[in-house]
Amino acid sequence: MTAQLTPITPITPVTPVTSATPVPRRLRLRPGAVVGAIMIGAVLLLTAIVPMLPGFDPMGQDLRAAMLPPFTDPAHPLGTDALGRDLLDRIALASAVTLGMTVLIVVMNALIGSTVGILAGYFGGRLEALVTLLSNVTLAMPVVLLLIAICAVLRPSAGLTILVLGCTWWVGYARVTRNVAASLRRQDFVVSPLTQGGDTIWVLTRHIVPNIWPHTLIIAATDLATIVLITSSLEYLGLGVQPPVPSWGGMIFDGQRHLGSDPWLSLLPGIVMLLAVGGVQFLSQQFTAETRGSLLRKGGMR
Repeated sequence: MTAQLTPITPITPVTPVTSATPVPRRLRLRPGAVVGAIMIGAVLLLTAIVPMLPGFDPMGQDLRAAMLPPFTDPAHPLGTDALGRDLLDRIALASAVTLGMTVLIVVMNALIGSTVGILAGYFGGRLEALVTLLSNVTLAMPVVLLLIAICAVLRPSAGLTILVLGCTWWVGYARVTRNVAASLRRQDFVVSPLTQGGDTIWVLTRHIVPNIWPHTLIIAATDLATIVLITSSLEYLGLGVQPPVPSWGGMIFDGQRHLGSDPWLSLLPGIVMLLAVGGVQFLSQQFTAETRGSLLRKGGMR
């Protein structure tokens, strides 16, 4: 009697999942990031839409309609100030002025600090020592007192505030980019092109800068809220945007005279500033976490 052998069905090999297996990564928005996006979106919509409405006139005065409370007159939804100027129009213009100054200051500091830090970290030597000295001197100077001293000689203005803050807040960018550039200059992908006759500028722009700009964006994201508070504080002291152009700090200062009877004059611009600062803080946490995670993954692949 011949035995019948049952054929064995081949088993399909299973590919093991290792750390090198690429796994698609999904962006996980934190609840704070959603809240921050809503807060920033509200401020941006206010800044963009109100100037396009008919009758937009943040400078127009109407003493007969002075000190109107909010939601009492359809022509002035948020009320008016002591000179009869529409608060909604003035808050929208103040938002555009303050946010525009903030973005410009952050961009100036990021460009100055990153450029100085890259050159100091890559070339080292006396240039790095000079940058370190300038950083320490800049940190030792109180920005507000420096601006007060300059305004004692020159007339306070928004341009002067942008110039002073744009030239004194770059130290953080310089220190971080200097350290990163110093570590990158010893890497093979930076040294190899130079040994093959590559140009230094080409190496800086193609290999150093792309690896540094994520670090710069992290600092810029966290600096936005800080610069908003600083510029608003200077405007409150009368060292920034000058009347009749409205600003958040200036409107809060003007409204504090009527804080007991008409608190909305200070509360409304303060709430808008709170939305902007809080929204930037929430969004910067999400952005910082994502960027750092991307940098860690890149570092692990090398």
